[in-house]
Amino acid sequence: QVQLVESGGGLVQPGGSLRLSCAASGFTLDYYAIGWFRQAPGKEREGVSYISSSDGTTYPGTKYYAEFVKGRFTISRDNAKKTVYLQMNSLKPEDTAVYYCAAVPHDKYIATMSFLSGLSQKMYDYWGQGTQVTVSS
Repeated sequence: QVQLVESGGGLVQPGGSLRLSCAASGFTLDYYAIGWFRQAPGKEREGVSYISSSDGTTYPGTKYYAEFVKGRFTISRDNAKKTVYLQMNSLKPEDTAVYYCAAVPHDKYIATMSFLSGLSQKMYDYWGQGTQVTVSS
């Protein structure tokens, strides 16, 4: 059974940092691309970042970021630990949201990248339950 579990959320002050984790089980993380999304109350879910699959190699994956987090957030993966991370620095109140990780098999990722962005919800097959991030003074 495919399962994704997010953790690491919490309450931080503006300018602070958090590291979110997405722990995967039921599948081999190496062969999946992973995306991070967020959704604030009353707003649509939006893509934050994604990392392509390692495809059974030591390649860490190609990383992409939404413009509103570039220079502040960093995505990474540790295939041995079956975990993807999102390091969030210089947090702003507008970063407050529930953060979700999502997964898509490598083959589907490759087949659909010509017409779907890795920051599109439609790319992904599996989703975690989310972790709350609150940025407030």
